[in-house]
Amino acid sequence: QVHLVESGGRLVQAGDSLRLSCANSGRTFSTYGLGWFRQAPGKGRELVGTISWNGGSTTYADSVKGRFTISRDNDQNTLYLQMNNLKPEDTATYYCAASSRSFTTGPYDFAYWGQGTRVSVSS
Repeated sequence: QVHLVESGGRLVQAGDSLRLSCANSGRTFSTYGLGWFRQAPGKGRELVGTISWNGGSTTYADSVKGRFTISRDNDQNTLYLQMNNLKPEDTATYYCAASSRSFTTGPYDFAYWGQGTRVSVSS
């Protein structure tokens, strides 16, 4: 069983950078596709980006492309989201998720979810 816990969310100013982490305390997720999602207040959950099992492939939402970078360390059983040039519209609760598929962008393919970490960006 994969057990995911996000950390790193906090209040920052527009233009700042922030790195989120997602640690897995369950069985290794080295063969799993992983992803970051976010949900802003009053809105639905949206895909931020995904990464393949070995980190060789990534995808990003257009809204974060060029600003956010997903990476993973399978030895440390940890997923990361580096966020640069943050904007107020990036304010949301960020969730990491794991899929038994080695690489996927479909939100319904992700069976394991963390509890979320809150990011607030002030203007």
